[in-house]
Amino acid sequence: MHTEQNKKEASRKKSLGELGELFAIKAMVDNHYDKIVNLNDKKMNFPYADLYAEKEGKRFIISVKARNKYQKNHKLNARYNLGDDAYKKAEIAEKEYCAKALWMAIQFDQYTYSIYLGSLNELNGKRAIPILCCEAGDIGICLVKNQRHYFDFGYFGNKKDEIVP
Repeated sequence: MHTEQNKKEASRKKSLGELGELFAIKAMVDNHYDKIVNLNDKKMNFPYADLYAEKEGKRFIISVKARNKYQKNHKLNARYNLGDDAYKKAEIAEKEYCAKALWMAIQFDQYTYSIYLGSLNELNGKRAIPILCCEAGDIGICLVKNQRHYFDFGYFGNKKDEIVP
C-alpha cells in the first residue's frame, strides 16, 4: 500500500509540474516572450531549465516550479526548492543556450493561480524561491496575480477550504 501511495504522489507532482509548464508558456506569450521552447520536449529533465524563450533580443532559460499554494496543514507553501546543484546546472544551460537563467514560481490553489518570474542571481545563492518575498515585490516580478483558473483542482490535493472568489 505504501508503494502505491508513493506512486500516486509522484504522479500527482508530475502532473502538477506539467500543468505548471503549460501555464508558464501561456504567461510568457501573454508577456510578449517569443521563440518559446519546452526543453523537456527535446530532452527530458534538461539541466536546470524547463523552457527557453526570447524577449527583445535577449535569451532566457527558465526553471518552472509549480506548487500548491498551501501545504497539507493549510500553511502557506513558502519556499519552492530549485533542486540540487541548481546553480551549477543553470551555468551549464546558460552556456549551451547563451542565455540568462530565470526561475518561475507558479502558485496554485483550489480556484486561482499566481506566477512570479525572476533571475537566479536575485536569489543570492539560495536554493529555494521565497514566495513571501515574491508576493511582497521584493524579488522578481509578478506576471499573474490571483487569476481564476477553471479546472478541477481536486486531483492535485492540498486544497485549502475557501469560498469561490
